[in-house]
Amino acid sequence: MLEKTEGIVIRTVAYGESHLILTVFTKERGKLALMARGAKKTKSPFAAVAQLFSYGQFQFHYRSSMSTLSQGEVIEPFRQVREDIEKTAFAAYICELLDGVTIEREASPSLFTLVLTLLRFFDKGEEDPEVLLRMFELKMTYPAGIKPELDRCARCRKTEGDFSFSVNEAGFLCEQCSVFDAHRFSLEPKHVRLLRQLYYLDPERLGHIYVKAETKALLQEILQAYYDTYSGLYLKSKHFLDQWQNWKPKGS
Repeated sequence: MLEKTEGIVIRTVAYGESHLILTVFTKERGKLALMARGAKKTKSPFAAVAQLFSYGQFQFHYRSSMSTLSQGEVIEPFRQVREDIEKTAFAAYICELLDGVTIEREASPSLFTLVLTLLRFFDKGEEDPEVLLRMFELKMTYPAGIKPELDRCARCRKTEGDFSFSVNEAGFLCEQCSVFDAHRFSLEPKHVRLLRQLYYLDPERLGHIYVKAETKALLQEILQAYYDTYSGLYLKSKHFLDQWQNWKPKGS
């Protein structure tokens, strides 16, 4: 059965000398595996649309196992992302995390829109990419089945007052319950508001958010510990991104 859909290439794997297996995240059908025959050849009609991060229209023969790409057209190539090593690292991380959390052929239009919006932000370079990553990590806890409690104390359900963040308790702890985790992360009220904002806010309404370096470092530490504890994922792109950010000159 011949079908057509829009999607984002989130992974490519070489198959033989000239073919590629594309993992395409689509709005209507979720994650699909498409065989792009001859896509590695320079003059292939699939050469452009088979590029990692490409947002395009894909026409394919749908099968119960692996579908075969018959035609493709690029809508947005995201060249600025592919040509800048740091932007590439950011985009590779969100794509690998998306791939690791989602299952094949389960549609999530909101998740598709989120990834497309973040790629557009990376491409334009108008927003802080580290803040965008923390937003994505927070939002991905829901489809991963590991959403932290951000609305109230994870133990007593109290909604008012000051909070800390407990990885062990999977969310906020109020002052009274903070004694249950000696390794909790101390938070100021602004940190609590920011975590909630990044989780709940529609990324298309994000606007410009200025976050201090020390706050970004705190969010990264919290979310890394949280994912390490609950996700069961090891992402090569995350390892590379961490190495790159440790290596690059401060302020660049």
